[in-house]
Amino acid sequence: MSLASEAVPRAGYEPGFLATRIEVPELDAEVGGDAVRLDGSAVIRYTHFSLALSAARRFAFWVAWNIDGASMKRIDRTGIEFVKDPRLPADAQVGNELYLRNRLDRGHLARRADLLWGSMSEAEKANVDSFFYTNITPQMDDFNQSSRNGVWGQLEDAVFADVDIDDLRVSVFGGPVFAADDRVHRGVALPREYWKLICFVEGGRLKCRAFLLSQRLDHLEALELDEFRVFQVAVTELEQRTRLRFPDAVRAADTVPVTESAAPRAPLTSTADITW
Repeated sequence: MSLASEAVPRAGYEPGFLATRIEVPELDAEVGGDAVRLDGSAVIRYTHFSLALSAARRFAFWVAWNIDGASMKRIDRTGIEFVKDPRLPADAQVGNELYLRNRLDRGHLARRADLLWGSMSEAEKANVDSFFYTNITPQMDDFNQSSRNGVWGQLEDAVFADVDIDDLRVSVFGGPVFAADDRVHRGVALPREYWKLICFVEGGRLKCRAFLLSQRLDHLEALELDEFRVFQVAVTELEQRTRLRFPDAVRAADTVPVTESAAPRAPLTSTADITW
């Protein structure tokens, strides 16, 4: 990282990035006290993204990031190491000890490629910031590896390809779903599900689309292939599963019908199945 990029302040996720202002999600009152705080705030800021971190689970409750498709940069990731954020307690972050000698990948919540925009110094700092363990969760290699071309990794690219987005700007939220019965591996409870919410403006109208990835980790030690499926769901379903509260504007911008659960709905087999 250059000296110029080191001087760039970490402004974090920008709520006013789109024509309609979208604030970060609120934590349910029962889990709000579990948020790790930095300088008194539960919102921890990085370059082009922010997050709230669970002290108990040591992973992010949510990550929020902005994407400016008009000023994307191509920057190499070579030589950048995954590290704990020195601004936060080390014991509130899951580090490299979880990922040794197994099939778990260090999965970015806010995609590295999504953050590489703005000035070159901004993009360089965002590149490095994306590798803090606060932005990482354990994900099975069969859905995290980009070479597999899974639907989950293509969601942000698909919205740019399939929608005439105003100003080429998108705001994204994502994170794990914490469940009481998540399997424990090396003392760490591994989330089985992940969620993502993509917001954009098309023809002056805000639209938000929510997705859920369901992952099986039952055979981690046996090194068997694990099934994962991606569903398009309603924002209200995400709120129920994640114990988060999204702004009213987000809920109003979602047109996906509410169902009792994601299970009966057919999974997405390709990005062509998405209702934008």
